[in-house]
Amino acid sequence: MSQHVKWLCVYCGSGTGVNPAYAEAAESLGRAMADAKIGLVYGGGSLGLMGVLARAVLHHGGRVTGIIPDFLIAREHMLHEVEDMIVTTSMHERKQLMFDRAHAFVALPGGVGTLEELVEQLTWSQLGQHSKPIVLANIDGFWQPLMALIDHMQEEDFIRSGLSVEFKVVEQVELILPTLEDMARLAASRADEETVVSKF
Repeated sequence: MSQHVKWLCVYCGSGTGVNPAYAEAAESLGRAMADAKIGLVYGGGSLGLMGVLARAVLHHGGRVTGIIPDFLIAREHMLHEVEDMIVTTSMHERKQLMFDRAHAFVALPGGVGTLEELVEQLTWSQLGQHSKPIVLANIDGFWQPLMALIDHMQEEDFIRSGLSVEFKVVEQVELILPTLEDMARLAASRADEETVVSKF
């Protein structure tokens, strides 16, 4: 069976948060990615969950691509162990490269930067600009407030029929990669069906 997700973009915090479960999840995901031969695309920093995740992938023999804007090299302590490190001139360039290189997206716990990157991918998906899988890793309920807000937006008719926000929520780290692969396989199948239909 072919693997659809070969490079995974993970958004997560440059801090570790107060709950040890967040760093444990980052470590576990990094190890699972390396074992599955799925490369990591991330923000290039060495601090917080970003550093925990990237080091876990590297420690277990996996591949890592870091993408960091030049003005954040010192602030986020660029992870020098990453051989494939791309330095950009802006956040816009960073985010576009992360999107281009990834087959899917995961959001671990993080701050407003993590939220902003996640919501951008949700928006692009909603507007039909991509069909790449998006998963919220709801570690110890971290993303519950966001999920409640999205439900509220739907109830208030700001997210209307035909403009649904496509993502999956997983509560356990070990479900992240299988869920992404299932989503990617379904998206590929839909694309194949549309291609066949368009020929007639």
